[in-house]
Amino acid sequence: MERAHSLLLNEEACSQLGEHQRSEFILEWLTHLKKLLPATDRNQRRLVDQLSGVLIGSPGPPTRWLLAHCLALLFRLGDPIPSSLMVERCSDIIRSKDDSPSGLPTRLAAVACLGALYEQLGRMLAGSFKDTLANLLKAMKSAESQGRYEIMLSVEKILRGLGASAVPCHRDIYKAARAMWSCLLELQREAAFLWTSELENVATLCFRAFEGSNYNVRVSVAKLLGTLLAAAVEPRQPAGTINLCGKKLEVMDLLLGGFLRGGAGFLRASGDMLKGTRSVSKDVRIGVTQAYVVFVSTLGGSWLEVNFPAFLSLLMELASHCRATQTPGDAVVTRRCVSFILRSTLGSLLGEKAQTNAAKQLCFAVASQKQAIDAALADGNVENRVSSADISASQHILTCCLLELGELVQGLGSTAAPLLTDSSTAFLDTIIAVLLHPAPSAQLAASWCLRCIAMAMPSHCSLLLDRCAERLVALKSSPEAVAGYGAAVTALVAAVQHCSLGIPHTKGQEVLDLAEDLLRSASQNSRISLQRTQAGWLLISALITLGPAVVEHHLSRLVLLWRCVFPASLREQESELRRGDYFTWQVTLEGRAGALSGEFTYLKHALFTEHLFLHGSSVGGGSLDNNPFSLCVRSGEVPAPLPPPVALTSAAVHLFGAVFPHIISHQGSTRGSLGPEDIRSPALSLLSGALESVSPLLRCMAAEGLARLVQVVGDPGFTVSVSLLCFDRLKTARDAASRSGYALALGALYRYSGGMGSPQHLSTCLGVLFTLSQDSTSPEVQTWSLHSLSLVVDLSSGLYRAHGEPSFALVLRLLLSAPPTHPEVHYSLGRCLHALITCLGPDLQSAAVSSLRSSCLVGCGVMQASPDCLVQARAISCLQQLHMFSPPHVNLANLVPALCAHLCSSYLCLRRAVVACLRQLVQREALEVSEHAVTLVKELPRRDNTQLDVTIKEVGLEGALFTLLDRESDSGLRKDIQETLVHMMMSSATSGKLGHWLKLCKNVLSATTDCRAPVEASQEDEDLSRDDDSSAFKARSESCGPFTALRWATRRFAMECVCRIIAQCETSDAAHFDMALTSHLTSLPSDFLVLHLGDLVRMAFMAATDHSDQLRLAGLQTLLVIIKQFSSIPEPEFPGHVILEQYQANVGAALRPAFTADAPPDVTAKACQVCSAWIASGVVSDLRDLRRVHQLLASSLVKVQTGRDTYSQLYNEATATMETLAVLKAWAEVYIIAVQRSRDKQSPGRSADLSVSSLTNDMSESESGGAGLLKLVQSDLSTLSRLWLAALQDYSLLTLPQEYTSQLPATGGSFYTAETVNQARVHYSSSWAPILHATSLWLHSTGQPATPTSMGQSSSVSRHKSPEDVNSDRLHLILGIGVEFLCSPHSEDQMENITSCLRALQALLDVSWPRAKIGNDQALSVELLSVLHRLLVTRESASVHLAVLDLLQQIVMAAQEHVREKRRSAEAAEKETLPEFGEGRDTGGLIPGRSLVFGALELCLCVLVRKLPQLSPKLAGTSTTGTRTRKRKKDLNEKHYEQKVKSVEGQINMDEFSLSTVYMVTCGFSGDSDCVVDQISLLTAVTVFLLSAGPEVCTTEPVHMLCLQRFTASMDSKDPLVSPQLMAVFLPLLISFLLDENALSSAPTASRSLHEAALKDLMRLGPQHSVVFRSLVASSPHLKCRLEAAIRGNQESLNAKASSANPSTRSAAKSSPSITLKTNFL
Repeated sequence: MERAHSLLLNEEACSQLGEHQRSEFILEWLTHLKKLLPATDRNQRRLVDQLSGVLIGSPGPPTRWLLAHCLALLFRLGDPIPSSLMVERCSDIIRSKDDSPSGLPTRLAAVACLGALYEQLGRMLAGSFKDTLANLLKAMKSAESQGRYEIMLSVEKILRGLGASAVPCHRDIYKAARAMWSCLLELQREAAFLWTSELENVATLCFRAFEGSNYNVRVSVAKLLGTLLAAAVEPRQPAGTINLCGKKLEVMDLLLGGFLRGGAGFLRASGDMLKGTRSVSKDVRIGVTQAYVVFVSTLGGSWLEVNFPAFLSLLMELASHCRATQTPGDAVVTRRCVSFILRSTLGSLLGEKAQTNAAKQLCFAVASQKQAIDAALADGNVENRVSSADISASQHILTCCLLELGELVQGLGSTAAPLLTDSSTAFLDTIIAVLLHPAPSAQLAASWCLRCIAMAMPSHCSLLLDRCAERLVALKSSPEAVAGYGAAVTALVAAVQHCSLGIPHTKGQEVLDLAEDLLRSASQNSRISLQRTQAGWLLISALITLGPAVVEHHLSRLVLLWRCVFPASLREQESELRRGDYFTWQVTLEGRAGALSGEFTYLKHALFTEHLFLHGSSVGGGSLDNNPFSLCVRSGEVPAPLPPPVALTSAAVHLFGAVFPHIISHQGSTRGSLGPEDIRSPALSLLSGALESVSPLLRCMAAEGLARLVQVVGDPGFTVSVSLLCFDRLKTARDAASRSGYALALGALYRYSGGMGSPQHLSTCLGVLFTLSQDSTSPEVQTWSLHSLSLVVDLSSGLYRAHGEPSFALVLRLLLSAPPTHPEVHYSLGRCLHALITCLGPDLQSAAVSSLRSSCLVGCGVMQASPDCLVQARAISCLQQLHMFSPPHVNLANLVPALCAHLCSSYLCLRRAVVACLRQLVQREALEVSEHAVTLVKELPRRDNTQLDVTIKEVGLEGALFTLLDRESDSGLRKDIQETLVHMMMSSATSGKLGHWLKLCKNVLSATTDCRAPVEASQEDEDLSRDDDSSAFKARSESCGPFTALRWATRRFAMECVCRIIAQCETSDAAHFDMALTSHLTSLPSDFLVLHLGDLVRMAFMAATDHSDQLRLAGLQTLLVIIKQFSSIPEPEFPGHVILEQYQANVGAALRPAFTADAPPDVTAKACQVCSAWIASGVVSDLRDLRRVHQLLASSLVKVQTGRDTYSQLYNEATATMETLAVLKAWAEVYIIAVQRSRDKQSPGRSADLSVSSLTNDMSESESGGAGLLKLVQSDLSTLSRLWLAALQDYSLLTLPQEYTSQLPATGGSFYTAETVNQARVHYSSSWAPILHATSLWLHSTGQPATPTSMGQSSSVSRHKSPEDVNSDRLHLILGIGVEFLCSPHSEDQMENITSCLRALQALLDVSWPRAKIGNDQALSVELLSVLHRLLVTRESASVHLAVLDLLQQIVMAAQEHVREKRRSAEAAEKETLPEFGEGRDTGGLIPGRSLVFGALELCLCVLVRKLPQLSPKLAGTSTTGTRTRKRKKDLNEKHYEQKVKSVEGQINMDEFSLSTVYMVTCGFSGDSDCVVDQISLLTAVTVFLLSAGPEVCTTEPVHMLCLQRFTASMDSKDPLVSPQLMAVFLPLLISFLLDENALSSAPTASRSLHEAALKDLMRLGPQHSVVFRSLVASSPHLKCRLEAAIRGNQESLNAKASSANPSTRSAAKSSPSITLKTNFL
C-alpha cells in the first residue's frame, strides 16, 4: 500500500490489483490525499479527472464519503469555478435511470459529492442550489433506504454550507424530510418557523416517532425536539414580537402533553380515556424524558437556576397526573423519568451554590405537599376529605423530590451544612415529617434522603438516629409512625458503613433492643402487627451492616431471633399449615422474609462478598417500595428493586445458576456423564428449538446452553454430532433467525470445547462462518456470524495465524461494502478486527505483516467514520490495541484529535473508549498527546468550537480532562480520567511544564461558587493585619479562571495532584528546593518548585479553609508536605531567615478552623500533625507567633483531658481515640524538638548521633529555638506525662498476642473502649513511637523517683505502690515496648519508629536509676545486646548503627557502675581479702548468650566487619564510608569501658580476644594490597589497645613486634593525612629524649645513646617534614629551647673530642670547625 501514498493515483498499480484490493488501494489513496491537499501544490485538473473516475467506479460507503470530501476540498483550496461543472455532472448521474448493479453505488456517490461540495463551497454554488435541491428531493421519492439515507445526509450538508441562503427552500425541505431528524436539526438553525408556527406540528411528529423506536432514534428525535423547544423559549434570532413568557408556558404544555398523551391528538386521547385504554407507551415517555434533558441542557445552567421553580412545578404536575400513574408500573416509570430529568439537569448543569438553592426549592415543594396532606388528614372524616388519588399524587411528588434531594446533598457533602441550619427551610423537620405519610413509597424516599444526609455529614448521623428512634418509641402505636420511623432508623444505621467516623458503639445495642421490642409487641395489636414485624427485621438487617465489630457482641441474640421465626420441627410445621387465616399468614411470612433478608445481609457482610441480584429490568421498573430491605445495600446509588414477582423469578434464575453446576459436578464425578442418552436428547431438542427463536436474547442463551451441555457431557462423539447438527441446519435453514442461532452456536461450541482439538474442524467452521458473513441479503445473519467468528479468533490464538490474511481481507471487504444503515454489522466487524489484532500481537511490528497492519489501519479508519457510537468506540479500542503492540505505526497526529472530538460525547460507551485510549497513550507519549490536542483545537473553525474546545485552547487537554472529571458521574470513567491526568502530570511536570500544572491546579481549586463567607487569613489575629501577604490568601467566592463552579471532589483531586508534583520534584532536581541554586539557573526560572512556593501555600490555604471536610483534609495534608519540604530552605536576600517564614500568618489561619468545636475529629487530628510539624520545623522565630499555634494545641489538650465519658457522642468511640492520640503525638513531637533545641543551645558543639530531619534548624537562635519553646511545653508537662504514660500502657496491652486477649481490661483502656479494640489498634500503632520518646525525655528531665500517682493510673490503684515500684513499672513499660518493637520484623517505612525507639532507650539509660537496674540485671543487659545485634544486622542506616553503639556504651557503663558499686560496698565492709567482681571470676571463661562482655565484643566485631568487609572474605557487600571512622572509634572506646567490667581471669581472655581483633585488622590491611587503608583508624585502634592492655600483653613478642612494624610503616607512608599527624606525635617524643650540655656530661651511657639516636633522627626527619617541624617549634617554646640546648651541648662535646685528639689544631678548630651542625631545618 506504500504505492498509494502519492498525490496522484497510481493508475498502473491500481489496474494490476483485484477488485477487492483495488477498493482498498483507492481508499488508502484518498486517505493520503486528504492529508496532502492542504499542504502541497495540486494538479487540479488531473486530480479532478482521477476523482471523477473513482466516482463512476461504484465506490462503497466509506470510499464515497472520503471521495466527496477530497473533491470538495480540492475545489475549495484550488480553483472553485469548475465546481459548477462537477455539480452538473453529479446531478446528471442522479437523474439517470441506470438499474445495473453498479448504478446504485455511483448514484449514491454522486449524492454524497453534492453534499460535500455545497458544504465546503457554500454560497459560491448558491446559483444552482434550487435545481440541485429539487433534483435530490425528486430522487428521494423513488429511492430505496440507502438512497434516502444518503440524500438526507447530503441535504443536511447543503443546509450547513448555505446557511441563510437556503431560506427560500426551507419549507420544501421540511415537507420532504419530516422523518429525517438530523436533517431537521440542521434545518432549524435558520428556519425560524420550525420553532414558531410549526412547533406544535413538529412536536406531535416527534411524539409519534418515539412509538416503537430504538435507542438511536430516540436520541436523535429527542435532540431535535429539545433543541426546537429551547429555541422557542430563547430565540437565536429575532422573529417578530414574541411573548417569551407565554412561549415558555406553551413549551411546558407541549412537553407535558407529549408525556401524558404521546402523539395522539386531543380527541383521540379523550376517547382512549373514556375507553380506559392506555394511549402512551413507555418508549414515548422515555423519549420525552430525553427531550426534557436536551431542552434544559441547551438553555444552560443559568436558565435552569433562574427558572427552576417553574420547571419543578411542571415536573411535579407530570409526576402527579392521573394519566401518568394509572397503574403501579406506569407510576414507577413516571417517577424514574422525573428523577432522571432532575438528576441529569441539577446534577450536571449547576454548581454547588446553585445546587444548594435547588435543594431549598425541593424542600419547599416537599413541605407544601406534606402540609396539604396533613391539613386534609386533620379534618374530620378522613375518607371524605382525602381520596386515594390525592395520596397517590402526593406520594409520587414526594418520592421524586426526596430522592433528588438526597442525591444533591450526597453530592454536596459537608458543603451542604448551611441547608440544615437554614431556619427558613426547616430542612430536617420537613424530611422527617414525611415519615408519617400514609404512602410507603414516600416514607422510604424520606428514609433514603436521611441516609444521604448522614453520609454527606456524618456529624448528624447519631443525632438523627436518636431523634428517629425516640419518635419510633413514642409513636409505636401508629402504623405510619412505625413504618416510617422504622425505615428511617434502618437507613441511618445502614449509612454508617459509608462513614469512616462511625457512630457510638452503644447505638448498636439500642437498635437491637428496639428491634426486639418491636418483634415481641407485634402480636399485641393486630392493627400494627405487620408494620412492627417489618420494622423489627429492618432494624436487624441494618444492625448487621455495622460489621463484625458490632455483630459479634450480639450474635447469640440474633441467632435466637432467627430460630424463633421458623418452625422448630416438622410436626410444628404441619400443625402450622392447618391453622391461621390470611392476615396471620401475612404477618408470619413477613417475619420469615425479614429473617431471611437479615441472614442474607449477615452473609454478605460477614464474608465480605456482595451478590446483588436486584438489578434493573424492563418489566415495570424498580422502586424502593418493592423491597424496603434495599435500604441496607452498600451501594451509594438509589436502589431500584424489582416488583416481587419479577424479583422472585430473577432470584430463582440466579439460585439455579449457582446450584446447578454443583449438581452437574456431583453427577459427573459419580456417573462420568450427564445422565443417560434419553436425557441428552430432550435437552438437545429444547436448545435447538430455542436456537431458532425470533428473540435474539433467547438465541444467545440457547447457544450458551448448548455449548455448556457439550462441555459437561465431555464426550467427543457427542461434540461431533452437535457440530454436524449445526452444519446441517445451516445448510437447510432459510430463515434469518435459524441461521443466526446456529452460526452463534458454532462460536460458542468452539469457545467451551477448547478449540475442539483439531485444525480441520477450525477450517470447516471458518468456511461456514465466512460464507454466512458475506450474505448481504440478511444483515442479521451477517451480524451473528461475524460475532461467532470473533469468538473463534479469540479462542484459537496461535492456531489462527494461518487464517489471518483471509480473515483480514474478509473484514476489510465487508467494511468497505456494508451499508451504513446496518451499524450492527459494522460493530461485529469491529469485534473481529479487535480479535485479529490481539491474535497477531507483537508480530504486527515486523515488516512481514505490513500489509495486514495496513489493513488494520484502514479498517479502523472506516469504523471511525461511522455515524454509530458503538462502532466508533470499537474503532478506538482497535487503535488502542494496535498502539499497544506496534506504537510506531499509529499516527498520534490523527488519533488524538479524533479522541478529543468525542470527549464530550453524549454516549457513555464512546467516552469510556476515548479516555481508556488516552490513558494508554499518555503513559508513553504524554507531551505529544497534549500538543496534538491543542493543535487540533486551534485549527477548528470557530463555528465548530464547543466549550470543551475553548477549555483545551486555554489550559490544554489536561484542563479539558479536569472539566470532564467534574461532569462525569460514572465511577469507572472518573477513575480512568484521574489515572490519565496523573500519567500526564508525572511525565511532564518536571520536564518544563511545572508552572503549567501548578497554574492548572490553582485554577481548578479556585473554581468554586461558595454560599458562605470564606475564612480569611486576616481573621487570625489583630496582629496579622500587619502582614501584607495575608490579604492575598482569601478564598474567593467567584471564579475568574477558565473553570466555573467545579465540585469539591474535583478540587480535592487537584490538591492530590499538587502533592504528587512535590513528591516528584523531590526525586528530580535539587534546585527545586534550593533558592540560592535557583538564582544561578536562569534559563528556565518558572520550572523550579521553590519559585512557586507562594502558589503552593495559597492553594493549601484555600483547601484547608474550605467547607468540604474532604477538601480540608487534602489541604492540610498539602500544607504538611510543604512544611516538611520547604522549612529548611534559607532566604538568600535575608540571611538568618527561611523562605517559609513569610507565610506564618497564613499557616496559622489555615489551622484555626480545624480546632473549632464543630470540626470533625479526622480534620482535627490532621491539623495536630501539621501543628507539630510547623513548630518543629523551626520556621517561627518569634515566640509570640509560636504561641498562636501553641494555643491551638493547648485547646485540643483541654479537650483530651475531659476524657471519653464527656466526649461528644456524635461519632464512634474510636474517633475519640484517634483524636486523642493525634493530640498526644503532636505534643510529644513538640516536646522532643524543644528538648533537642535546648540541648543544642546549651552545647552548640555537641551533635546528636540521631538527628531527626526537619526537627532542628541551626539558624533559629531566638528564644523559641531553645528555652522559649521548652517553657511553653513545661506548663502542661505534668498533664502530658500522665497522658503519655497512660497511652503507652494502652499500647502495651493492645500489642499482646492473641492468646492473651482475655487479659485486656473489660472496660477498655484510658483512651479506648473494649468494644473498639480493633479500630483503636490502628491509631495506637501510628502514634506510640514519638510518645515513647517524649516520655523517656521527660523521665530524663526529672531524674527523681516517681510519685505514686504518675503512672497514668487512678490514685486509688497506685496509692499502695512505692516510688520504687512505680519507677520499676515505668522502666519495664518503656523497655518492653521498645524491645518488642525492635524484635519484630519491620519494613523500611518504619525507620522513624526505630529511630524514636532507640532515642527513647538512650534517654532512659541516661538516668542513673534505670541504668542501675539494667546494670544489676545481667540477663536483661544481654537480652538488650542481642536485640541491638539483630537490629544492627538487619539495618543499613548509619544513624541506626551509631545509636546502637551509643546504647552499647551506656549498657557497658551501667555494668561498670554496678561492679564499682559492689567493690565499694566490699571495701566499706573492711574485709581482709576483697573478692573479685565481674565476669570470668571463677574460670576466666566468657559464656556466649550469657556474657555481657562477649555480647558487647560480638556487636563491636559485627560493626567492624560490616564497615570493613576485607576482614571477612565471605562478605561480598559493601557499605557507605561516610561514618566509618566515627563508628570505629566508638567500637574501640567500647573496649576501654569493657576492661573495667571484667575480673582478672576474664581480662586475660578479653585481651586475647582484643589481640586477635587487632591482629586480624593488621593482617587484613597488610594482606590486601588493593584495599584503601584507613591508617588513622588503625593506629588509633592499636593505641587504645596498648593503653588498655596490661604490660603482660604488650611485652609479648608478636604483639610488640607487630605494633612497632605498623608504626614504622606508617611513618614512611605517603598519605598526606597520616604522616603529618604521626610526626606531630613522634617529634615531641624525640625532643623529650634530648639532654642539655650540663646533663649530657654526667648522663649514663644509655641516656647518652638515646640522646644521640634522637638527635640523629631529628636531623633526618626535620628536613623531610619541615612544615610540621616548624609548626611544632613555633607553637612550643620549651621544645625549641630544649632542642637548641641539646644542639649546643652536642657541639661542645664534639669540639672537646676533637681538641683531645689533635691539640695543635685546637686554635684552628675554634676558628673554623670541620663539621658544621645545621640549625636551620627549613
